[in-house]
This record gives sequence, C-alpha cells and structure tokens, in this order.
Amino acid sequence: MVITYYCIVTLFIIAYLLGSIPSAVWIGKRYYGVDVREHGSKNAGTTNVLRVLGTRAAIPVFVIDFLKGFLAVSIFSLLRYDVNIPSQVWIVNLKILAVFVAVLGHIFPIFAGFRGGKGVATVLGAVTGIQPNIALLCFVVWLIVLMIWHYVSLASIAAGCSFPIFVSIFSSSIYVRHGIDHTSISFLVFSFVVAIALVWTHRKNVGRLLDGTESKIDLWKYFSKEIDKNRDANG
Repeated sequence: MVITYYCIVTLFIIAYLLGSIPSAVWIGKRYYGVDVREHGSKNAGTTNVLRVLGTRAAIPVFVIDFLKGFLAVSIFSLLRYDVNIPSQVWIVNLKILAVFVAVLGHIFPIFAGFRGGKGVATVLGAVTGIQPNIALLCFVVWLIVLMIWHYVSLASIAAGCSFPIFVSIFSSSIYVRHGIDHTSISFLVFSFVVAIALVWTHRKNVGRLLDGTESKIDLWKYFSKEIDKNRDANG
C-alpha cells in the first residue's frame, strides 16, 4: 500500500509539472522575443497571445495547454493496474483532484516564476480526460458565445457556468463509461467549483464587460490577417 501512495503522490507531482509548462511564455520568448506577460492583458494564455502575437502563436499555445491538462488527468488511468486501488470510483475522484493540481500549475507555473494564465484551455483538456462528451458541449457553448458577442471572457464564463448544467444532465454516463453503475456527487461538486473559479478568475473581465471596456476578438479577422500575410510572403 505504501507503493500505491507513493505512485499517487508522484502522479500528482507530474500533473503539477505538466500544468506548469508555460507554453505562452516559452513560445513568445523563443520565437518572437516577447514575454506576453508584459503586454496586452499580461496574461500567459491563448487569448493574450492571440492579441499580442497572432494566430500562428496562439494555436500551438492552445493545443499545448489543452494537452497538458488532458495528460495530467489521463495518467491516473494507470492506477487501474494497481490491486490496492479499491474501485474505479477512486480513480475518477483522483482524476478530479488532478484537474485542480494541473490548473494550479498553469496559474502558478514553477517554470515561469509562478506567473501563469487563467487555465481555461487546461481545464478543457483535463475535463476531456474525464468526460469528453461534456467537454465538447462546453466548448460548443464557448464557441457560440464567442462568435455572437466576440468576448473571450464572456465565452469562458458561459462555458464554465454551463459545465454543472451538463454534468447534472449527463452525470450518470460518466460512471457508466468507467464501468460504475451510479452517479458521482464529487464530479457534480467539482463542476460547480470550476464554474465559480472561472467567474472568480475573470472578475476583472466582468467589471470591464459591465463598463463596456472589455476588448473584443473577431477570430475570422485574425485568421484573415494570417492568410493575407502568407499570401504577401509567397508573392
């Protein structure tokens, strides 16, 4: 059993280290000579990278942030081979805790002076590692809100607040997927915590939304600029 606890602690450390990969900071400094935390909203996330450096930098930042959340949670599936783990419920609950650990790493990354981002892409990746169907629904909500109102912060808040709604509707499928014939109160509580945390981390954005000073992002405009740049570069 000591080895089991050792493995669990090790996996949590790995989850934090994965979350701590500061993709926005590393890509900005390595390829553009820019620390995005000193520009725009000063946030080391996809949205600020999009504003400061453009889509060519923002896309890999989003992908890396998504994958590190997904991997931080998925590695806990290895525990199913441990005979000392009493049930699959334990693994699902450990995955839920791993989401918080990975996001903590993203917000306070050890590899970037503990100054990171808000963790939206990392949360999406982590939730996908537990229940991809619900993560996809939340992403659809995010995309629809963004396309209509062009506020990333509003889209993130809307997606986060829809999370517990979708969990309430589809929670039984989470445990059926893991071979467990009952719903999870812990996952429902987790979904509400995520929703509240996303609103809290975007509290300044909420103030700007109410004041009418929040910056808008038109994704098509950014992609059009990149297409024009590539066309000009190719003659």
